[in-house]
Amino acid sequence: MRRAFLSTLLALALPTLPLGALAETVEAGGAKFDTTAEVAGQKLVLNGLGVRYKAIFKVYTVGFYFKQKADTPDGLIKQDGPKRVLLKMLRDVDGKDLGKAFTDGMQKNALPEERAKTINGIFKFGQIFNDMKKAPSGAAIGIDWIPGTGAQVFVDYKPVGEVIPEPEFFNALLRIWLGEKPADDDLKNQLLGKEKRGR
Repeated sequence: MRRAFLSTLLALALPTLPLGALAETVEAGGAKFDTTAEVAGQKLVLNGLGVRYKAIFKVYTVGFYFKQKADTPDGLIKQDGPKRVLLKMLRDVDGKDLGKAFTDGMQKNALPEERAKTINGIFKFGQIFNDMKKAPSGAAIGIDWIPGTGAQVFVDYKPVGEVIPEPEFFNALLRIWLGEKPADDDLKNQLLGKEKRGR
């Protein structure tokens, strides 16, 4: 009798929950991403999402969060306010190998006029992955841009390493996927919301 009474109370209470209480998610490569995120007290929206492949293997799913959606690289890179790059690993990857892939991508795509101001950040960023040893399958790795503070790397939503203050570093980071020589052309379009997400 008591159990039935409690079940009735629960059934009556559930419809009164606000719609936003349950976060909406989308999926790519088997990894789920919330369609919104909060960084520096501001709500961001998922601009695009896709899977990074190496040959035929899925390496990670990556999503971009910004205040406003945009479908061009400049529309995202030059946008003011907080930003988030979030990766969810789909396989175990050596930390040094992952760090090298990221730093190579930044160096390849950094604008000539910004390159000198990216050196400090690229070095610190690479060191974080060297120290990590391994990026295991299932890990969430992200970089938040916080205006007035800088870029904060986090692993499984816990901050790691020093804050990187140069905005040029975060611009170079975004250009790994959005630059003239992106990691993957299809992934670039997915992150810009122009193509269907990878399976």
